[in-house]
Amino acid sequence: MDIRRTILWMIFSFSLLLLWNNWQEYNGKPSLFATTPVAEEQANTSTTTAAADTTVPQGVATTSSTPAMPESTPANAESEIITVNTDVYKLGFDTVGAQLVRAELIQYASPDENAEHMVLLDNSNFSTYVAQSGVVGAPAGQSYPTHLTPFRLVSENTDLSGQQLDIVFEATTDQVRVIKTYTLTKGSYDIKVSHTIENQGEQTITPSVYLQLNRDGNNPPDSSKLYRTYTGPVVYSEADKFQKVGFSDIDKNKAKYTPSADNGWVGMVQHYFATAWVPAQGVERKNEILRVANNLYAARTIVPAGAIAAGQSQTVTANLWVGPQDQKAMASVAKGLDLVVDYGWLTIISKPLFTILTWLHSLIGNWGWAIVVLTFLIKLAFYPLSAASYKSMAKMKQVTPRMQAIREKYSDDKVKQNQAMMELYRNEKINPLGGCLPMLIQIPVFIALYWVLLGSVEMRGAPWILWIQDLAARDSWMILPAIMMLTMFLQIKLNPTPPDPMQAKVMMIMPLVFGGMMFFFPAGLVLYWVVNNALSIAQQQYINRSIAKSEAAKKAG
Repeated sequence: MDIRRTILWMIFSFSLLLLWNNWQEYNGKPSLFATTPVAEEQANTSTTTAAADTTVPQGVATTSSTPAMPESTPANAESEIITVNTDVYKLGFDTVGAQLVRAELIQYASPDENAEHMVLLDNSNFSTYVAQSGVVGAPAGQSYPTHLTPFRLVSENTDLSGQQLDIVFEATTDQVRVIKTYTLTKGSYDIKVSHTIENQGEQTITPSVYLQLNRDGNNPPDSSKLYRTYTGPVVYSEADKFQKVGFSDIDKNKAKYTPSADNGWVGMVQHYFATAWVPAQGVERKNEILRVANNLYAARTIVPAGAIAAGQSQTVTANLWVGPQDQKAMASVAKGLDLVVDYGWLTIISKPLFTILTWLHSLIGNWGWAIVVLTFLIKLAFYPLSAASYKSMAKMKQVTPRMQAIREKYSDDKVKQNQAMMELYRNEKINPLGGCLPMLIQIPVFIALYWVLLGSVEMRGAPWILWIQDLAARDSWMILPAIMMLTMFLQIKLNPTPPDPMQAKVMMIMPLVFGGMMFFFPAGLVLYWVVNNALSIAQQQYINRSIAKSEAAKKAG
């Protein structure tokens, strides 16, 4: 029982620590578990207009072999926003640089009550998050078309009416013509981007194409104060796999990532959504993650176009993902792109759970009921372990009065008290850890399912029943959290009362601690805990009755 009491104290202490940490973050204080996030007071200083120079990486790249980045916008540049509509997007392209400066995801509602659609990319007084590209590597004194160069729209259609739509821009500087084409596909968040470089001069050139995402360091508007999801740059390569590069590490020049590879991609992620540049695989490229201005960061990859002789051209292709973290669709675009849904060290468990959950949804058609069924299946799979645990706790409950008598009898002699306890355990064939160990084995699975439900964009806007119309939002009626607290109290009542009065108080406080946290968690997560608790109560009641019948039969026999 001493070990059990220690485990309970650890859980209770950790819960209090989490609550205190979340309260600190809620009041703008540094987190106890992570580096201090970028200060929100910097937010307004980071934003720029569509053609402002502060969105540009300053100076040259970090290695001598990498071409210098553009420094300033031409004085005669005139900015015009070209609006493009598809069945999933409302996009805004700036003719300066032919850059993508706004992306509304029309199939996703905005967390901002003042906006109808989810705005992922934006370049306004409140947010900077844009996708840019251009050509570098010009000789000294010259420049090629970059994201600061005025482009001209040469395509005519701006509304998708068929399966595909090409948005084509062109610009020429110093006898180098660049044709930039965005290919939009019906129902897809995968944008194919090509840069055709034409050498109109007399000398061979060796340009490179850079693909860049610029973003401020602010958290998304729907960020929670009670749980943290990652926001920031990411890099993937087959050698080093998925790497997160925090804004604070960039500020401190401690960013670690794969600087060069012939595979992979670079991106920016936030809760539920992501952007990524995916160059052609098998082509050597250089990756850079850097701070370009106050509270403004860039993730880019630079791809050599090779030597282009006079009068010749070369095309560099890439994919640009701008949209939800749809794991199946993203995995079809590039290897590892689905890892933007980051389950951490529990990925090996979370991935299969998500696959099963998706399969259940395909059968049921409702994510809420899919959660209910998945939780039931997990409880069924772990029934042998749960049964062993509940049987152990039931036996402990039966001998609790005798244990209390031993504590009172040997209250002044701990050695004799422990000896009497051990003799009681031997005589009754009770393992004092029998109720804890089976539960500990199940914990990784339930934590993995927690992360699946927290990170799945499929829950966003998904209804269940009655008042639950968004499984990714908290229960505004607070009914599910209240039911969860009630089920936790019932579970405690079904368990043996701890002989230690302080331990008993800790047990009674636990539902208040966890239930209070769940008032602010997504409804899908709370639904999972409620169903799990309800099934646990049903299992425990069944096993308790079975043990009671068995004991009654023994006495009768």
